[in-house]
Amino acid sequence: MTKAVFIATAEPYSGKSLVALGLVNMLLGQARKVGYFKPIIDYDPAVHPDPHIDTITQYFKLPLTYADTYAYTRPEALGLLEADAQGELIDAVIHKFKQWEDAYDFTVVEGSDFLGPGTAIEFDANVSIAKNLGVPVILVVSGEGKSTAQVVSSVLTLLRAFEAREVPVLLAVANRVAAEQAADVQALLRGQLPEDVLLAVIPEDPQLRHPTMREIHAGLGSKLLFGEAGLGNQVDNYVIGAMQVPNFLNYLKENVLIVTPADRGDIIVCALQANQSASYPRVAGIVLTAGAEPDEPIMRLLEGLPNVVPILTMPTGTFETATRVGAIKSRITPDNPKKIQLAISTFARHVEVHTLEEKLISFQPEGITPHMFQYRLLQWARRQRRHIVLPEGNDDRILRAAALLLHQDVVDLTILGNPADVAASAKRLGVQLPAGHVRVIDPVNSEYYADYVETFYQLRKDKGVNHDMARDLLRDVSYFGSMMVYKGHADGMVSGAVHTTQHTIRPALQFIKTKPGVSVVSSVFFMCLPDRVAVFGDCAVNPNPTAEQLAEIAISSAESSLAFGIEPRIAMLSYSSGTSGAGADVEKVRQATELVRQRRPDLKVEGPIQYDAAVDPLVGRQKLPGSEVAGQASVLIFPDLNTGNNTYKAVQRETGALAIGPVLQGLNKPVNDLSRGCTVDDVFNTVVITAIQSQLG
Repeated sequence: MTKAVFIATAEPYSGKSLVALGLVNMLLGQARKVGYFKPIIDYDPAVHPDPHIDTITQYFKLPLTYADTYAYTRPEALGLLEADAQGELIDAVIHKFKQWEDAYDFTVVEGSDFLGPGTAIEFDANVSIAKNLGVPVILVVSGEGKSTAQVVSSVLTLLRAFEAREVPVLLAVANRVAAEQAADVQALLRGQLPEDVLLAVIPEDPQLRHPTMREIHAGLGSKLLFGEAGLGNQVDNYVIGAMQVPNFLNYLKENVLIVTPADRGDIIVCALQANQSASYPRVAGIVLTAGAEPDEPIMRLLEGLPNVVPILTMPTGTFETATRVGAIKSRITPDNPKKIQLAISTFARHVEVHTLEEKLISFQPEGITPHMFQYRLLQWARRQRRHIVLPEGNDDRILRAAALLLHQDVVDLTILGNPADVAASAKRLGVQLPAGHVRVIDPVNSEYYADYVETFYQLRKDKGVNHDMARDLLRDVSYFGSMMVYKGHADGMVSGAVHTTQHTIRPALQFIKTKPGVSVVSSVFFMCLPDRVAVFGDCAVNPNPTAEQLAEIAISSAESSLAFGIEPRIAMLSYSSGTSGAGADVEKVRQATELVRQRRPDLKVEGPIQYDAAVDPLVGRQKLPGSEVAGQASVLIFPDLNTGNNTYKAVQRETGALAIGPVLQGLNKPVNDLSRGCTVDDVFNTVVITAIQSQLG
C-alpha cells in the first residue's frame, strides 16, 4: 500500500480543505494511524496557526506535533525559489516527511494555497514536491465564476502539467461547480480524461462557501461591540441598510448580515426586532459603518437586551465596507464542526470512495527521483555504520568530503597519508576531521605494514612476487588500502581522485578477486537526471566486451539497480532496434540479450535497441510496440567503453545530471573508482554507495 497521497491545485480557494477532510476521514476508516503534512504554509506559526492544519488535527484529534506538519512558511519557500535553490527546498521537504512517515500507516500531503505573489514558481515547487515524494496526486480545480468550458479546460491543463513531469494522478476534482453546469462538466471531462483517472464533480454548496460572523470580524479587522456568543453565526446573505424601515424589511433573507451607518438607530432596532419575530428570517449580525458607535439611547437599549446578534463597527464608509464583506472567503475552521461534517459528507457523496481506496492500495510508484535516491542512500548507509578507507589523503577534495561524511555521521574513515601533512591540509582548508570516527595512517609506519607485506607475498608468490617486491608494492596507497579491505580492517575502499582506474582496481583484481560465478568486473554510473535515476553500464572498465561479457555486465548492472531501489528494465543498446539492423556489432548485442533472457528469465530486457527508443515512451511504442522496456528503460547497457564513456559524459554535461560512479560491481568486497575530475560531492556519494555495497555483501 502506498504511504501517502498529495492534494494539489493551481489557484487559491479551490476547496482543497474539503478534499483533505474527506480523505483523512476515509483513511481513518481503513488505517489506525493517519498523518497530515503541508510542506508550505501561509502563516508564521508564531503569529497565526495554519487554519488547514488546525482544522485537520483538532477535528480528527491526530497526535501530531505542529512543527512536524510543515517544512517552510510561504515567505521562506519563495525566498529559496527566487534564489534558484529549489533543490534545497525539495531536500528539506523530503527529509522532514521521511523523518516520521514510517510512524503512520498513511499520510495526506496538502499542497500550498497560492495566496499571494509568486504563484508560477510556487506551482512548479508543488509538482516537484509531489514528484520527489513519489506519491500519487489528487487534483482540485475551482469552478467558482467559471463557464463549463473554463472548468473543463482548467482540469485538463492541470492534469497535463503533472503528466508532463510523470507525476501519477489518481483523481481530478472539479469543485464548487454551479449546480446547473455539473452534469455537462461531468460528461465533458469523463470523455477527455484518461480512463485510469477518477473524476468527481462537486456542485457549489452555499453552506460551505458562506463565511461566519467570526470570519467577517477577522476579515474586516472590526471592533466587536456586542454578541460575542453569536460569532459562529453563518452569513448567507447581506443587505445595506440605507432605506426606510418598511422597505428595508422586504430585503431581509435567511442568515442575513446588515451593513448600515452607525447613526441608523431605526435600522438597528428594526433588525433586532425582526430577528425575534417568527415572521421574519434570522439575522446573522450587523456591521456599523462610518466609524461611529450608535447614539447613547440605542447603546443603552442594546446593553439591556439579554441576547444580541454580533454587532461590529468599522471606520470605513458603507459602500467600502460592503465591498470588503463581499470579498471575504470562508474557510473550514476547527470551531465550526457543522461545516466540517458537511464537507466530509459532501466528499463521500461525490467521490467514488471505494474505487479511490482500491487505487491507493494498489498504487506502485514508478521510477525514483534524484532527491529521493540521494536521501535513501544516506538512510541506507546509516543503517549499519561501515568503515571505508580513502587512500588519497593528499587530495583536498578527499579531505573536504571526509569532513562532510564525518559531520553527517555516515561512516567511519581511514585516510592514508602522512598524519602531519593531512592535519596541515585540513587546517589550511578550514575543515575539521572530528576524532572518534577517523584515523590517519601512513602505510610504511603502520602497525599493519609487516603483516600486509607477508600476506601479499603469500598470495602472489606463485606469480613471481618476492618479499622485496611485496614491500615496495605495499608502500603504494592503492595496494595498502585494498589490503585493508581484504583483511577486514576496512569494509570498502574509494580511490581514483589522483590515480588511474587501472591503478585503483589492479590490486583488487589480484587478491580481493571476483564473486563466485562472476568473471567480469564492470562498472555502472547512477545517472541522476532531472526527474529520474538511470543506471549506465559499463562506462569505465571493459573496452570491448564479448557477447558473453556483455550479458554478464547486464545481469550485474540489474542486480546493482535492484540493490539501490531502482526497478531494473534493461536496454541492450545498439545503433538499431529490434530486427531492423544487421552487422557484427548488432549481432553481438542480440546474442548478449538472448543470454540474459536464458540466464535470468525474471529480468525485463530488450535488445538490440536504440537510446531514443529505450528512454522516450513515444519512440519506444513506435519502434518496439508491446515491449516492457522500450520507452521506460532504467538500466542502459552500452556495447563498448567508447560508446558508454562518451554517452555518460555527454548526458552529464548537456543535462546537468549528477553522475555517481563509476561503481564497480563483481568484486568480493567493494572497491570503487573516482574520476580524476571528480568533485567533493562525487567523493561523498561514492563513499556512501561503497558503504551500502559492503552492507549488501
